[in-house]
Amino acid sequence: MAISNFTDKDVVEQNGRVYFITGANSGLGYEAAKVLAGKGARVLMGCRSEDKAETAMASICAVYPKADLRFIPLDLGNLKSIRSAAKLVEKEPRLDVLVNNAGIMMPPREETADGFESQFGVNHLGTFALTGLLLDKLAKGQEPRVVITASMAHRSGRIDFDDINAEQGYSRWSRYAMSKLANLLHMYELDRRLRAVDSPIKAVACHPGVADTELTKNFPAVLVSLFRPVSSLFMNSAAQGAWPTLAAATGKNVEGGQYFGPSRNGEWTGPAGEVQPRPKAKRIELAKLLWDVSEEMTGVRYPV
Repeated sequence: MAISNFTDKDVVEQNGRVYFITGANSGLGYEAAKVLAGKGARVLMGCRSEDKAETAMASICAVYPKADLRFIPLDLGNLKSIRSAAKLVEKEPRLDVLVNNAGIMMPPREETADGFESQFGVNHLGTFALTGLLLDKLAKGQEPRVVITASMAHRSGRIDFDDINAEQGYSRWSRYAMSKLANLLHMYELDRRLRAVDSPIKAVACHPGVADTELTKNFPAVLVSLFRPVSSLFMNSAAQGAWPTLAAATGKNVEGGQYFGPSRNGEWTGPAGEVQPRPKAKRIELAKLLWDVSEEMTGVRYPV
């Protein structure tokens, strides 16, 4: 049965399952971690700041005293940090689901520790590297999944292979949209590769619609002040924005290559269901080229 009208109330018991969620100290990642911990899952919380992670874990434990949580230091803008985090997760008894949630949106032009334009570097290359490093571990899990968080912004995205690091020109929005198109191209190519080797891992994607999270911190202050009082009319809360993530990570009968998002108001708000991306997100030759470039830039070679 197809998933539709999915909310946190549809998440079944998760006793014994292990989730690794990136960016789990706030926003969608925090809300997903809270729901999963409440359902009995062990949740590994990938965060840059230990203080913020500790605060988030204390907040979850205040609601669910028996929550099984662990802080994993992780900076997706630093390949060394990504490799260190992967090694820590490798030592876990098991890993069933990797939820690639962390991301940044529309900062001024910055570079990661490895010299990548920050939005492409964090949102796509960091996610690409972490997933590749944990794929063998996931393959040993039960009903394993990789969840990649995209955005409606992919619709206007274009992969600028001639200026991959925005050294010749930088637009906050276009580079964000590019990174989110890259997330979907990554998921669909990973799905094709996993199917080709009959892997037990399912690669899926999700998007939160328009959700009220810390990602909006780089929006113009005047815009935020104008819309904040009426935001609930056209935006999901962070908890609601996490519904597609939870559907992708826990929903029954999920198939590799599915994409989940809000079901109302043009995918802006509402319970989660399966949605469709723009056709360019499924272009095989584009995905293969991006894959090759991503392996070259990160130095991470996938086992599939």
